[in-house]
Amino acid sequence: MLWAFILVALLGALAVTPARAAPYAAIVMDARTGEVLHSRNADTRLHPASLTKMMTLYIAFEAVRNGEISMDTSVRISQNAAAEPPSKLGLRAGQKIALRYLVRAAAVKSANDAATAIGEAISGSEAAFAQRMTRTAKALGMTSTTFKNAHGLTATGHLSTARDMTILGRHLLYDYPEYYNLFSRKSTSAGIKTVTSHNRILNSYRGADGIKTGYTRAAGFNLVASAQRGNERVIATVFGGKSSTSRNARVAELLDLGFQRAPSKAPLRKPTRPLYAGNATSGGADSGTTGRVVRLTGVVKSSPRPMHRPNREAVQVAEAEVPVVDDVKAEVIAAAVAEAMTTAVPVLAESEAPVAESIAEPVAAPSEAPRPVLRPQDLAVTITEASQPAIEPEPASLSEPVPEQVALSVSEPEDQEIVTRLSTSGERHWGINVGRYANRYQAEKTLLRTALSEMETLDGTLRKVVRSTRGFDANFMGMTEETADLACRRLKARNVDCKLLGPSS
Repeated sequence: MLWAFILVALLGALAVTPARAAPYAAIVMDARTGEVLHSRNADTRLHPASLTKMMTLYIAFEAVRNGEISMDTSVRISQNAAAEPPSKLGLRAGQKIALRYLVRAAAVKSANDAATAIGEAISGSEAAFAQRMTRTAKALGMTSTTFKNAHGLTATGHLSTARDMTILGRHLLYDYPEYYNLFSRKSTSAGIKTVTSHNRILNSYRGADGIKTGYTRAAGFNLVASAQRGNERVIATVFGGKSSTSRNARVAELLDLGFQRAPSKAPLRKPTRPLYAGNATSGGADSGTTGRVVRLTGVVKSSPRPMHRPNREAVQVAEAEVPVVDDVKAEVIAAAVAEAMTTAVPVLAESEAPVAESIAEPVAAPSEAPRPVLRPQDLAVTITEASQPAIEPEPASLSEPVPEQVALSVSEPEDQEIVTRLSTSGERHWGINVGRYANRYQAEKTLLRTALSEMETLDGTLRKVVRSTRGFDANFMGMTEETADLACRRLKARNVDCKLLGPSS
């Protein structure tokens, strides 16, 4: 009887013994410079829990920017994604939902099923996506992090540190500022329902505007938080909180400490965004878009004197190279700009951003053109000499594409030499076609609208309308093969018809 009583007492004591608390770690960083203002166990490898989803979303933003997928892509939910435990959006196997709603659910509600669906949509499987997550972490400087899944539920080897997660939060802030507002939302529509945020510090701390919470039994209560006051921005990270309340209180204390220690004025040194590699692996490529290596070529190093040309009565400029403003009617430009500003397909971002309007101004002709002389090797432009006023091309920087060749013919005295402008395109013999139209007006309007909506890859390219017996082709020319391929992938991701035009096209 006595032994039975002792046994019951021991069992009762074991039952009420609390589970061992998760290890604590913390770090505070000046977001502007990356300077560490406070740290404790910042390099201890711990369970990141749902802070993992910051990397899932970082790769989603990267994939959208590089044309692998778009925010409007319809994603089919797998059985694997639908079976993920809470927190979840409640997705069903076979259901289709736009990527933007999966992104919102993962960022705001921390939905595990949405995170898995994102990974599968980008890399084909969650395992392949986890490998890409780890590669991306190394590229970002997160040297102590390995990922095994897209959501952060506890798994062997799925580990990170407070320092690494702070680095990731800083990269999200500066690498993809157009999406950072997702981490500030207290609620949002996820397509099938409205979801709310777990990040209560958004309400309780002045200046707090993101970014991600996390919890599992093994990890404890984790949080990466960012706040801005005036010109100062601080990021604080806590691993191993005992409760959400105590964790939030500790993060608030760390943010206060950061603002006390951070200088009021500091230079903004943004982190370097890693090179895009897509789903490429060391041994080949997964079933996804593979990153491409871009090799830069030099400019023309010399400018030989051209042969003497027969006299002609007027200056003739190739239509494809120097578009005349009169040829593109004012109403075409106005209509295309208005449509691009209001109804064009949105840039692949969750937030709306104004599109800059760019209208070319005619170049004033010089009163007297100088005689051609040998130019420095780092320039890629020659000047046309003429007794009459002529068009003088602007000096080209090494980063700007230059049209391939302009043929100029000028009425000159018999002994005077004519210098033509040599091709300085340097591998920029590629282009893209965005459609064939019934008339020139429609083709020019489409070119202008497309250029305004896809300025990142089409800025500086040559808009060219080519007439044939079948209609008017709208082309962008003067591109490298890599830039043309990237532009087409980005346009196709937004359901815009596009095909590559090679040097022989």
